[in-house]
Formats: sequence, C-alpha cells, structure tokens
Amino acid sequence: MSLLRANSIYLGTGQAPQYLSLKRANRHGLIAGATGTGKTVSLQILAEGFSRAGVPVFLADAKGDLSGICQPGAPKDFLLRRATEIGLDDYQFDAFPAVYWDLFAEQGHPIRATVSEMGPLLLSQLLGLNDTQEGVLNIAFRLADEQGLLLLDLKDLRAILNHIGENAASLTTEYGNVSKASVGSIQRALLALENEGAAGFFGEPALDLHDFIGRAPDGRGLINILAADRLIQSPKTYATFLLWLLSELFEELPEVGDPDKPVLVFFFDEAHLLFRDAPKVLLDKVAQVVRLVRSKGIGVYFVTQSPDDIPDDVLGQLGNRVQHALRAFTPRDAAAVRTAAQTFRQNPAFDTAAAITELAVGEALVSTLDGKGIPTMVDRTMIRPPQSRLGPATPQERQQAMMASPVAGRYDNVRDRDSAYEMLVRRARSPEAGAAGNSKGAGQTRTTSVPRSGGRQRQGVGETFAKSIASSVGRELGRALLRGLMGSLRRR
Repeated sequence: MSLLRANSIYLGTGQAPQYLSLKRANRHGLIAGATGTGKTVSLQILAEGFSRAGVPVFLADAKGDLSGICQPGAPKDFLLRRATEIGLDDYQFDAFPAVYWDLFAEQGHPIRATVSEMGPLLLSQLLGLNDTQEGVLNIAFRLADEQGLLLLDLKDLRAILNHIGENAASLTTEYGNVSKASVGSIQRALLALENEGAAGFFGEPALDLHDFIGRAPDGRGLINILAADRLIQSPKTYATFLLWLLSELFEELPEVGDPDKPVLVFFFDEAHLLFRDAPKVLLDKVAQVVRLVRSKGIGVYFVTQSPDDIPDDVLGQLGNRVQHALRAFTPRDAAAVRTAAQTFRQNPAFDTAAAITELAVGEALVSTLDGKGIPTMVDRTMIRPPQSRLGPATPQERQQAMMASPVAGRYDNVRDRDSAYEMLVRRARSPEAGAAGNSKGAGQTRTTSVPRSGGRQRQGVGETFAKSIASSVGRELGRALLRGLMGSLRRR
C-alpha cells in the first residue's frame, strides 16, 4: 500500500504516517535541530513534495548541499534501509526541476534590485547605519523623489549623497541638519559593501518575482535555489536580501484567500541571521508580513538550530513543526529544549522534552495542522529518504540546468540607463540645468516610480503600514519616502 496521498506531503512514519496538508501549508512552518541532525534532508523532502504537487519553491542553499536536487538520488544502502523501515514500498529516485540563482552571478542567474526598491530602512540595516546616518539616507531618498532622480545602482546613491554633502547648508533649512560627517560615514559603509562584492546586486534588469512562480512542462513546481555558501559569509547582506525578497513577494502578489495549495513556499535557512541585531521596527514588520502573507498563498518555513532563534511573535505563527535533536550540554541548552517541548501538543506515549535530546539523525518530532487547522499530536517520526541526490550538483550539472532554465539569458547583461548619476553629472556641467533641476523640488513632492524590467511599476502596500513605520522610525518625511514594506513602502 502506497504511503503517498493526494493533497499532502508524506514526511515519514512514527506511531502513524505523518503528512503535511497542502491546504494548511501556507500556515508556515519550522525545521529546527542541532547541526548534523538532519534538517537539510527535511528541507529537501519538503521541497520535493511541494514541487511534485505543482508548488514552486524558493530556498537558500547555505552549504551547497541542496544543489543536487536536480539529479536523481543513488541507491545507497542507508536510504533503502530507511525506506524499508518506514514501509515506503514504492520508493523511487527522481530529479526535480531546479533554477539556480546567485547574487554574485557565479553559480546561478544574477539577482538584482534597484536601490529605490530596497528602500532606506533595509538599506540602513544593510549598511549598519546609526539613527543620524539613517536620517541623512532618508533625506537622500526624499530629495531623489522630489527632483526626479532615479536611484538604480550604488553610483546613483553615491552621486545623490555627494550632492547632499556639497549642498548641506542649503538643505538643512528644508530637511533638517545634514552633516558632512554623516554623509562621509554612509559613503564609507557603501565602500565596505562594495568590497564584499554585493554592489552587483543593485541595478537593472531587476528581478521579476513572477519568475520564481513557475512550473516545469510536466506540471511540477520549479525549485529556485539561491547559492548562499558565499553569501552566508556576509550575514547582514544575506539577512537583508531575504527580508527584502519576502517583503517584495508580499507587495507584488495578489490576495488569493485560502487556496488548496500554496502559490509559493519560501524557506529561510540559517534563520537566526535574519533576527540577529535587527532593530525592533524591522522585527515588527517581519512579524506583520509573516502574519499577513499567507493570504497571498505564500508559505514561509524557517530553518534554524533552536526555536529560541525565532522571535515569539513569529514563532507563534508557525503551525507546521519538524523538530530534530537538540543537545542539553549547558543550562541554556536545557532551557531551549524545554521551550521547544512546550510548543507541541503533547503525546502521552512519551516525554517530549526527553525525546528531543534522544532523537537519532534523521529522526524528528513532527506536528502539523490537520484539516481543521488544529495542530496534530506530536509524533516521534523517522523522516522519509529523499528521491533526489543527497549532496551538491557538479559545476557541469549546474551549468546544464542553467542553460535549460526558463530565465536563461534574461538577467545576464547589466542595463545602465539614465539615472541620478548621469543627471547630476549633467547638472554639474551645466549650471542652468542644475538650477532648473533644484527648482523642481521647491515646495512640492514629486513621485518617481522606478520601472522594473518589462516596464512594470511599483504599487502600494497601504497607508496603515506607512503610518506604522513612520511612527516607529520617528520621522515623517512624507509617503514618497516610504516605498516598500521594510524600508521601501509604496504609496496607494
């Protein structure tokens, strides 16, 4: 008898077979456990299951282990033995459709966003700016809006900052104090960002998020894999990029209510990096997005070592749980084990806290939402073996997948159109043009929507978020400044 069911993903077998209902998959989830306990395999079988059901997936491959999902697995003894132990009689190996992405354009298609799309709040987080420096960056975005200056790449941002520094005295009256020292600090932070190799992320053609939501010709969902083994060495860049991506998905996708299966499933690996040292205003926005994004059909799954890595406001929204082993070597570890155990609906057959410390590799405590949205009783579960390869794809296999990708060639060539840098250079050469340009911003606010590739323009998230973020940050620079949910809020 097959353990596979329609409208659900088979996870493994404990006291009974454990399934993740596709109907409840957009209620988000958590995969937790110490290093080496099997989290990556749990992520892999979930990605396979969603793809098989026609649901596209985005995941960050922090160690490179998941890139082999485009290749069928090999019949290794421990995989076959696990399939036999759990009664998976129809276990077969298979390859899954994968699209590779890379911010550094080395191991996948390049991903880019404009500076305007990133917005001042997330950009300040990325650059590690203090409140004063963030205020100057906000002024830069406001001034760019008022004077019709497109902020597409880092040279545009540098140009507008230079313009602010050179005109600090005249700008102070209208926008508040602007110190050249703060401008210099931002410029140094931009230089450090460029030295990390992240400057290539800013520019055009910008990513069209609909390219993530695709299916292979056989109807299976595409598995979008971000090469993050190099990116993870710059934790702040990694975290900021993923937070930006989540906010963009929230903004761009339409409301779908409660679909029979997700529109897209998003996996945050090394999730603790997303929340480390993040300001409260940003944490509040993450919690808000996670709460609301399910109505867009997006399921968000956090992968980390301990549930303690996730803020309570976010953790309370994760209905589907796969908890691998935790080790209680210190009092803090023991407290984390107790916390993890308390989040489950208890099973009288075993002590949940004790079981967490006793789980073998590839074994997990599993609790998912049933058809009524109620958490199932936790079960000690042997996780099913994956069908695709355990381990990375070779460079040749990755290259072949990229050549066959539906986005092959779409993002390869950088486009550098007329924007703030070019416009300010022309003003410097022509004083008359500069005076005319400066006069455009006097007494009025001008909105400059930055078209993405294909001419698509930004739309509004809503005034509620705009007012909330403005209140939290403590500045009211106008709605033109707040263009994106987390630093790039858009107007309606």
